[in-house]
Amino acid sequence: MTQFKGYRCSLCQTDFDPVSIIYTCPKCGGNLDVLLDYEKIREKYRAEDLLSRSEDSLWKYLPLLPLSDPGGFNTPFRLSGWTPLYSPPILKKSLGLAELWIKDEGKNPTASFKDRASAIVVARAREINAEIVVTASTGNAGAALAGMAAAIGQKCIIFAPKTAPPAKVAQLLVYGAQVILVDGNYDSAFDLTIEASKEFGWYCRNTGFNPFTAEGKKTAAFEIWEQVLVNLPAGSKPLCVFVSVGDGNIISGIHKGFLDLQRLGWLKQMPRLFGIQAEKSAAIANAYFDKTETITPVAATTLADSISVDLPRDGVRAVRAARDTGGEYITVPDDQIISSIGELGKYGIFTEPAGATAFAGLRKALAENVVNGDDPVLVINTGNGLKDIRAAMMAVTAAPVIEPTMVSLKNHLKV
Repeated sequence: MTQFKGYRCSLCQTDFDPVSIIYTCPKCGGNLDVLLDYEKIREKYRAEDLLSRSEDSLWKYLPLLPLSDPGGFNTPFRLSGWTPLYSPPILKKSLGLAELWIKDEGKNPTASFKDRASAIVVARAREINAEIVVTASTGNAGAALAGMAAAIGQKCIIFAPKTAPPAKVAQLLVYGAQVILVDGNYDSAFDLTIEASKEFGWYCRNTGFNPFTAEGKKTAAFEIWEQVLVNLPAGSKPLCVFVSVGDGNIISGIHKGFLDLQRLGWLKQMPRLFGIQAEKSAAIANAYFDKTETITPVAATTLADSISVDLPRDGVRAVRAARDTGGEYITVPDDQIISSIGELGKYGIFTEPAGATAFAGLRKALAENVVNGDDPVLVINTGNGLKDIRAAMMAVTAAPVIEPTMVSLKNHLKV
């Protein structure tokens, strides 16, 4: 039995019944929060009931999701989430941090954080008998939707900018999605997707538009709670979570997950959320710096395509995620994003630019004493570096080419 009670507008606070399909607030256009029946959950479950579950995926948290069990066993659909934590001792020492974790979302089935949202949206599509699911994407969200949909036989259509990295477009096509490249940016693809969903009755997955996307992304907060927070000693400083921000839906989803746990009485201390944006795509950070919730569009040109957004669609909740948890927004230039790809690679962690953005933000936060050596820190790598080989090659020196002889080798090695 699902714990789904309905929706509440994040702006005007109007409540809505759990009807089959609703996206943004019909009254003011604000983003909708999914409401759970916390009293019913507390009556039926204790924190230990979830912590003791053996399923290593986001579906172990089904009692905290607005869905009935979707099935899909023994397929990639059932393997989203429960991504690993790394804590490289040499990296901790070089940064001067006592506690550091890197949560690697590149280990998801389609190699990015977006699998979480797509798994939940595809499950919702099955629940409401949607024939086609559609989304706009610069690559990762589309690949996640295509992969999750393929795993359970759901039809999907992806609109992507024609400038999307070829590796990401290849994923969409290999998974069998119908792919339409748009001669424009992400925002124009986003708007076309909404028009098409209205015209043809397709179920729209768009990030920061469909409220179930945040429900998928909040599962990362549940894992951080289980993997880190329940083990922190009493009296520890709040965990500082660094996450890259584009549309704003990941950081707002993670915030929603921690709020769910707090409302259930299962979270001892709210983590501080740090949203990291590229300087060339910083609409949400700009609003945070100006102490406003008005999101003014920018002309985004960052090479971190996954977070390159002119008009963020979940900006207000993303501002609140940092502001209301005692975190901050930090902006970083593209050259620091690229150098962070190479730096993390030296510790065996291969990130795409968006994932490296969060680490670049941590570097800046340490340099400016925003966080200190005794702050426990967790950085989220949102996607695998194979998603954008062009950016990865910018982070390293090209390999030399030599003749296949010992003389050439010795000359190269200078021995």
